[in-house]
Amino acid sequence: MFKKILIANRGEIACRIIRSCKRMGVPTVAVYSAADADALHVRAADEAVAIGPAAAAESYLVIDKIIAAAKETAAEAVHPGFGFLSENAAFVEALEKAGLVFIGPPVKAIGAMGDKITSKKLAAEAKVSTVPGHPDAIDDEAEAVRIAGEIGYPVMIKASAGGGGKGMRVAASEAEVRDGLRSARNEARASFGDDRVFIEKFIEEPRHIEIQVLADAH
Repeated sequence: MFKKILIANRGEIACRIIRSCKRMGVPTVAVYSAADADALHVRAADEAVAIGPAAAAESYLVIDKIIAAAKETAAEAVHPGFGFLSENAAFVEALEKAGLVFIGPPVKAIGAMGDKITSKKLAAEAKVSTVPGHPDAIDDEAEAVRIAGEIGYPVMIKASAGGGGKGMRVAASEAEVRDGLRSARNEARASFGDDRVFIEKFIEEPRHIEIQVLADAH
């Protein structure tokens, strides 16, 4: 069991992790931006470290600041929660180099599945059915409009990084593609530090079937 865990997230997810750690008797460290100094997760944790300005790109997404906070508080492991750096392979590699444990999948799995463009290509290679769409990141509005027309409206403009519904826009016309591309990129950049997006067919009234797999290091 870890002697102390740092939670590289905020809000509800951080609070849920803190509650679980308390039940297990594991001390926790919260990190917070200037905007979250009085947040519940900061008060609930055993320790808290300020990591920068309100913008996530200058706080929660800065790998060096997360590692420095863990070192400062002698945390042995980092729980990423979801969003932010939770699906960032470079973050996992940096933690390992710093002698910290990442509570989550190994770096190879993160690299393969944390990036949607990469994961769709792997699925295609394995002959797994995927939603029809363009296999690479979109360069500009002209390319986005052309590809959307080839796929057929409506389409989904989707961030390659992260998750949680951020960086996603549905477009049913050329004008919506142009607007959606800009807003999806901006949101993805602010949320994940990565503004790459791709386009695929928007599936109306889908049936969502998800399988969760839980395993430990053994």
